[in-house]
Amino acid sequence: MFDYKKLYPWGLGAFIVAIVGTLLFFIFAPASKMSESQYLYIDEDDGVDSIAMKLDRICHSYGTAGIMTLARHTDYSSHIRTGCYEISPSEGAFFIYRHLRNGQQSPVRLTIPSVRTADKLAEVLDDKLMYGKEKWMEWFTSNDSLSIVNTDTTHLACLFIPNTYEVYWNTTPKKLLQKMSEERKAFWNGERAGKANALGMSQDEVITLASIIDEETANDAEKPMIAGMYYNRLKQNMPLQADPTVKYAIGDFSLKRIYNNMLRTKSPYNTYINTGLPPGPIRIPTVAGIDAVLNMVHHDYLYMCAKADFSGTHTFARTYQEHLTNAAKYTAALNAREIK
Repeated sequence: MFDYKKLYPWGLGAFIVAIVGTLLFFIFAPASKMSESQYLYIDEDDGVDSIAMKLDRICHSYGTAGIMTLARHTDYSSHIRTGCYEISPSEGAFFIYRHLRNGQQSPVRLTIPSVRTADKLAEVLDDKLMYGKEKWMEWFTSNDSLSIVNTDTTHLACLFIPNTYEVYWNTTPKKLLQKMSEERKAFWNGERAGKANALGMSQDEVITLASIIDEETANDAEKPMIAGMYYNRLKQNMPLQADPTVKYAIGDFSLKRIYNNMLRTKSPYNTYINTGLPPGPIRIPTVAGIDAVLNMVHHDYLYMCAKADFSGTHTFARTYQEHLTNAAKYTAALNAREIK
């Protein structure tokens, strides 16, 4: 008679092998169902269930199951870390979970653009990072908060150098401001700082003038000429009479024409009624704008007017009479096109 008891060890062994094999498959087999790396974003409101739902959009069902099995057996719910986590096509649940558990994030690329206002910058950060616009604006409108990087609301734009940086998605406002402060120090290397000193200008003054020049033209080649013209006016204690500062004072950069009544707008930023530079920048200037100031063309022009061909460039003049002739041509061109 056949002794079935002899099969028990073999059966038990096969069962154990099957269980172990299944576990190994769930934990080490590639979890992602995507052919390219995907990113899992975990914010402050996420719990284990919502994380599982986010994983379902990226992973095979067995991949999500493997990650959640590990989570349940290691009390992950008490150790959830916010951040952006890369899930590559080749990674298994074990390695994905280890990244989540240890907070091993992937950096994101954050491009700081040349924008005009703090709320526009806050919108950019809201779109790219974990914290929302309201949180960023709390910091951008608080002198107490900005004091940690030795700036204030008037000079906020001086802190940000337009460039692309690697940061973590859950970077706090405080950490981002500190990073931008370090990046600014690196930007103002010995050469740039030396050029500013040679002009008798502080870094903030260079940035403020650059912000006006960027509003005057998008033509980088012409910016050093404009910088030289404004520098001449500053040295002669003449009002800059920069139209962009009037638009800033009014709060409307969409204006296509500046009329005489606008020139009397009461504001410390209106350079028609105030001599010298405005209190601070009227936008985050471009690097080209900053370098245009530091490498300005030295000449004897004191006036400029937009060209009547609407090329975006300017005609320069040494005397006020020459300037009036140029301005009349431009005004006639505006009238001919019925630009109000």
